[in-house]
Amino acid sequence: MPVDPRGLRADAPLLDAWLSFHERPHLPFTIPGHKHRLDFVGDVVAGDVPLYGGLDTMGLARGVLADAETRAAALWGADVCRFSVGGSTHGNQAVALALGGDGRRVVVSRTLHRSLLLGLVLAGLDPVWVRPVVDDLGMPRGLSPAALADGLAAAPDAVAVFVGDPAYVGTVGDIAGLARVAHGHRGGIPLVVDAAWGAHFGFHPALPRHGLARGADALVTSAHKTLPAWSQGALVLARTDRLDRARLDAAVEATATTSPAGAILASIDAARALLARDGETLLGELVAQVTRARERLAAVPGLRVLDGPDVDPVKLTLLLAGTGADGTRIEDDLVARGMPVELADRDTLVAMVTLADDESRVRRLADTLAELVERHRGRPRAAAGSVAWQVDPVQATSPRAAYFAAHVDVPAARAVGRVCAELVAPYPPGIPVLAPGELVTAEALEALRAARASGVRIAYAADPELATVRVVATASDD
Repeated sequence: MPVDPRGLRADAPLLDAWLSFHERPHLPFTIPGHKHRLDFVGDVVAGDVPLYGGLDTMGLARGVLADAETRAAALWGADVCRFSVGGSTHGNQAVALALGGDGRRVVVSRTLHRSLLLGLVLAGLDPVWVRPVVDDLGMPRGLSPAALADGLAAAPDAVAVFVGDPAYVGTVGDIAGLARVAHGHRGGIPLVVDAAWGAHFGFHPALPRHGLARGADALVTSAHKTLPAWSQGALVLARTDRLDRARLDAAVEATATTSPAGAILASIDAARALLARDGETLLGELVAQVTRARERLAAVPGLRVLDGPDVDPVKLTLLLAGTGADGTRIEDDLVARGMPVELADRDTLVAMVTLADDESRVRRLADTLAELVERHRGRPRAAAGSVAWQVDPVQATSPRAAYFAAHVDVPAARAVGRVCAELVAPYPPGIPVLAPGELVTAEALEALRAARASGVRIAYAADPELATVRVVATASDD
């Protein structure tokens, strides 16, 4: 469906301000330092207009950001919305800070992104980890309400629940059930959903409803992942029955840049206006395209396509174990053809298909994937799944205490049984396997080494080769 973006500006105050900036003469004596000249470093700075002194005055007299955020809150049915130029990372950390306080406990699904773990460090929150259901294919199927109830029973003083939905691979959990459990605990505590991969949810009947519509109290989502927004564009949406709006606003400001990029903000606003105007039509076309791609790929012998009522209809996740093909080798061929995918490990490929794709692009992707699976076909093997959502952490101390403690790097074998002082995660998806405050276990190290040997990048560790591990120092290390 062709879209005329100029028609969005009447409903998108930040987009209108960005377009207006380029339509009128300007001789700015503000930042950014490139002054919109392209003859120094080229087109890399094209379109970079600041919020302050660009889209609005330095005193924000026009109120275009507040207007855009109010429109987004209305679209998602929230009491408050805040735009972020720091991605869902910023949003997760801001919500954690809004709920924070040294020693407060929160129940957290272990499938959450590293950004939330570091948010716990910033906020002084202590996690009570709960494991998601993992199916026989090694895929996370969301946190069950029963598991959440058990987690809250173990932490009756918990002040909030944090979960990720949808999961990185596109599986969707029972947010309504989790909300009922959280809201029934001690008079009601907030359920916070990291929906980084679900900004499109709720805007077509074939898609799951978004988290707020299913009972969540706060929703953090990335406009740049599934919507046509600039990288780093995200939204924090909340209802304020169980969240303090003043604390949330203060937390967003405390963790945000004071020089926000106007182009990112304008793109969030434009994406929101596009959803409001054309979302159902565009998403209907997208669902149909991905459905055809899934049918094409499901016909490949041994290849499993993640599907079903609890899977995002526009996420294309392929399970390769039955074909014997190695996803990292398929990825190499895809990159050589200029077709990178979102995730590739030995057993799994995840391709992002969005509103910006069309029938010919999606068909080409499906045909290429089918061809490369055949090229790399081997002996079928048992599905292992990512270690990222199968770890059983052993919490020894708070993440904050371990993060700021004196530390030492020791050989991996000597690290077993000691308190980890760093975050170690396969990337993607960036979900911790070891985190500050947790005991280093032989099982976790073995799983991380196996992932690395299969071609997965081990991120954030001081030693990505895992010959050494950073642990909290003790008197015996002197």
